[in-house]
Amino acid sequence: MLRRRLPLPPPRSLPWPMKPLESATTSLSYDEHGRMVMHIKHDLVKGISPEMVAWWFGNIGGEFEVDGSRLNKYLAWHPSDHILWQLAKPGPDGRASVGAQFRIVEAFGRNPAFYVDVIDTVTRLDASGFTAVTYCLGREISHLNHDFVRMAGGTKYLSTLTIGSALPLIGRGFNAVVHRTIFTEAMGHAWLKHNVEEVGLLEHIIPRAYSDDGAEVPRELVTQN
Repeated sequence: MLRRRLPLPPPRSLPWPMKPLESATTSLSYDEHGRMVMHIKHDLVKGISPEMVAWWFGNIGGEFEVDGSRLNKYLAWHPSDHILWQLAKPGPDGRASVGAQFRIVEAFGRNPAFYVDVIDTVTRLDASGFTAVTYCLGREISHLNHDFVRMAGGTKYLSTLTIGSALPLIGRGFNAVVHRTIFTEAMGHAWLKHNVEEVGLLEHIIPRAYSDDGAEVPRELVTQN
């Protein structure tokens, strides 16, 4: 279904810097099906447990308080690139959970050429990580996977985004067209930077959103920044 293209909202001002691309280990390559595969090994997300990261993905909607102002959580998560998050379809429990569909609208680097408006189906959401899949005509065309690993002082966060189809015979040709015209290498590199920046903000955002929701941040995980 075609959806009206949404304008970029003004950038949001946050009291924390975004981490640079160089703070993470990243790569972009192609697999045996010709799908584009992007990997990120993020810098440690300090002061945050895997359970708190899982909580965040299940509670992206709504607002939280930053320096006395109420901010939309999703727009704060990336203060320049994020446009809209919607719970397009709730999970079986009525929440943003496994089985839910998220509508995600963003433009990597605020570049109109790198605009995405997708409906992702959540297939995993727990302390081990988050997985969301985009389907077209019942076939997987995008697979986003975040793994969370408990570490001393925080969470190791590993991301993989795979763009394209693994269908035999037609998949490779389909992928070649997609990577020339829709999700190009330039867009892939812009996504790597975008994701490093948004994940880097979680150590600041989650404790505030978590406390704002009435949950107590575990003493041993309180961010020292």
